[in-house]
Amino acid sequence: MAEYTLQDHQHVYTGPQTPAGRYLRRFWQPVFHSADLAVGQATPLRIMSEDYTLYRGSSGRAVLVDARCPHRAAQLSAGWIEGDDLRCFYHGWKFNAEGACIDQPAEDSAFCDKVAIRSYRTREYLGFIFAFLGDEPAAAFPSYPEFEHSLGFIETDSYYRACNYFQNLENALDMSHVQFVHSDNEASFAGIGRGVSLVAEESSWGVRYQYTRPDGQVRVQQFGMPNIFYMNALPTDPEIGWQESLFWWVPIDDTKHVQFSLHRVPATGEAAEAIHRRRQSRRATIDIAHQDACDDILSGRLILRNVDANRVDMVRLQDDIAQIGQGRIAERSRERLGRGDVGVIAIRKLWHRELNALMGGADLKEWDRTPDIVPQAWSLQGTRVSSNGHETTGTVAEIVDVRPYVEIDVQLRALRRTGAMAQDV
Repeated sequence: MAEYTLQDHQHVYTGPQTPAGRYLRRFWQPVFHSADLAVGQATPLRIMSEDYTLYRGSSGRAVLVDARCPHRAAQLSAGWIEGDDLRCFYHGWKFNAEGACIDQPAEDSAFCDKVAIRSYRTREYLGFIFAFLGDEPAAAFPSYPEFEHSLGFIETDSYYRACNYFQNLENALDMSHVQFVHSDNEASFAGIGRGVSLVAEESSWGVRYQYTRPDGQVRVQQFGMPNIFYMNALPTDPEIGWQESLFWWVPIDDTKHVQFSLHRVPATGEAAEAIHRRRQSRRATIDIAHQDACDDILSGRLILRNVDANRVDMVRLQDDIAQIGQGRIAERSRERLGRGDVGVIAIRKLWHRELNALMGGADLKEWDRTPDIVPQAWSLQGTRVSSNGHETTGTVAEIVDVRPYVEIDVQLRALRRTGAMAQDV
């Protein structure tokens, strides 16, 4: 076993040959919304600085393969879908869903058996298309039964942010920013996230991050390695208060990422209908992309207090300002960390330990989300699957897309950035 020492902050770079890129590819990642991929549609896709082709065959199967044809490097997403197969636009070479070449029209298919593209495992789950981008055998697919069979309905959400994914990941383990960045939220109060009241401890899944209020009430958030967060999100609806959410931060490349989100909405009947109507109305009202507003603010053309909160997602804009304001890739060598940064320090230590082990050929920790790993917020306890009938049901939860329409357009342009004619977002 060779000894390996990771260079400072190498966890931010996720290309295929980087330590962090190799590590992230050992885990299933959400890469696309199921609702954004129609039957018979192919799309280019960029994840962790690599280009892919994602398409849905006539059977409904989501297929992920290499970006380019091995014949003359044409972009495969411009081709035709035939059944569950994909035919190249340029010279008609056809590949099945497993990546095997099955037709070469100009060659009379003379050497099909010597040609293939790589096909990646996919699975559609809770409204997302997940992909395993690492080497076989694929890791076991993680399930979240409390979201599968939730009382009420599940919301799918996501957004694009023009900075390194790790800045968003660290922000989740930085509760002390809430008092300032999100001071307009009813769950915020003076002193939230005070350093002496924060504890970050390694768990079987990642990091258990806890803040204790002066009155003894606690908020517990759970981070799952390598890039998952399970928390009670800030309240937005009086009927339900805090709500359980899952987040994934998935790099597009080293300076861009998408946060994919799931939210449990534990409401039924008239309360559920009221929440659904309110959120769909809000979805339609937002017509300013928070990314554009952030660019105007950081460039000095606009100040936050003049932004119309009815037309923009204010929480995302606030976090945009904080995170993108650090730079596209934060310069961490110039930081001065304090007691309030215990969560950030904890997750960096875990990442460095695991990447050093990976590159040195040592054993990696097998992460496991045990039943006790649940979020908590001011007396509201998170749940796993229970038998009491109040939190979960035996039926599959309804999936509802709540992304603002302006967000969908920005996000898809970012995820589809590939090839020589790509548009930078």
